[in-house]
Amino acid sequence: MTLLFCSSSDNADVWRAEITKHLPDLEMRVWPDIGDVADIDMALVWKPPAGLLASLPNLRLIVSLGAGVEPLLEDPTLPEVPLVRMVSEGLTVDMAGYVALQVLRWHRLVDEYGALQAASRWQPLDHRPASDVTVGVLGLGELGAASARTLRTMDYRLLGWSRSPKSVEGVESFSGADGLAAMLPRCDLLVCLLPLTAETRGILNAELFAALPAGAVVVNAARGGHLVEADLLAALDRGHLRGASLDVFGTEPLPADHPFWRHPKIRITPHVAAITHPSRSAVQVADAITAFRSGRPLANLVDRRRGY
Repeated sequence: MTLLFCSSSDNADVWRAEITKHLPDLEMRVWPDIGDVADIDMALVWKPPAGLLASLPNLRLIVSLGAGVEPLLEDPTLPEVPLVRMVSEGLTVDMAGYVALQVLRWHRLVDEYGALQAASRWQPLDHRPASDVTVGVLGLGELGAASARTLRTMDYRLLGWSRSPKSVEGVESFSGADGLAAMLPRCDLLVCLLPLTAETRGILNAELFAALPAGAVVVNAARGGHLVEADLLAALDRGHLRGASLDVFGTEPLPADHPFWRHPKIRITPHVAAITHPSRSAVQVADAITAFRSGRPLANLVDRRRGY
């Protein structure tokens, strides 16, 4: 059995070293130097070139290096073999930390204090107690639920929305179109952690922004495809939204001439909210390969119809 590694964002040598700690007999080839394609029956990938996986005649397993798999599902030639996504405690902890960071940034006036420091001004600013601040989370999967629980420990009021009804302790949950309409007007901050599907693409749009109360903040750490960029700029420029924290974008890297870079109400991070670190995620890859080899059920198997 031979594993193909393909990712322009990850160090193949580091991944090989970490995976072979668990599977010392594993042969791993790195694209584009893959040798005889007939040897390859497994692939560990992030945004591989379109058609690459279809060119592997004996491919029987695909493991995504990320929690999101939409870059793979957008390839019409993707082989009909089991697809496993990355779901690790480390990713969950990272995302919960990022969300908490952005909520605190806006609630506790971090940027305002930075400006005061730059001006050498000692000036305490008023902010509401966390118990008076409502955070809405779009998406109550692994990442969304963990982020909501983390914020709850800080005494924020938590609302959560998902496609179908879900229950998370300490979170008032909503579902469906009616649930979304009921939740949005109550959100001081709205965090998007939804999977990107045909139904959720463009969900962060003018209609949604208008349903939020004046002065609300939007945080998108899911996928760039959720956001209608022109609608966000319009909502910020007319003063309806106070600001936005964005970690993901429709085009990555974000072009240098993009208006987001210079907008005073937007805070940008370069898709780093939750990083797949080889040292803590290689064991999940090894577990998937071991289960595949032995014919056992695969964990974190993607439902292609749902898109996650």
